Amino acid sequence: MVAAGKAGLVRGEHIMPGATVIDVGINRVPVLDAGGKPVIDEKGKKKMKTVGDVDFESAVQVAGAITPVPGGVGPVTVAMLLRNTVRAAKALVG
Repeated sequence: MVAAGKAGLVRGEHIMPGATVIDVGINRVPVLDAGGKPVIDEKGKKKMKTVGDVDFESAVQVAGAITPVPGGVGPVTVAMLLRNTVRAAKALVG
């Protein structure tokens, strides 16, 4: 599990082959063009994207399973919160 708060901190070479990687980091980084320069949107601002603490492109080559960012652990978190809410309600009722 990675939750360091630094985009791309964990790379494929840091992961044991076949490991399960759970990336809970959320970072906003600029979108870069082919030359490595930030892409500017129609309002003159840098286009941004959400990425995790794991460099997905290199890690997915090594990991047995990996959660994407965005869309990985968020839905699981919501499901577990709902499950716990239902359990708590049932416990109150009897």
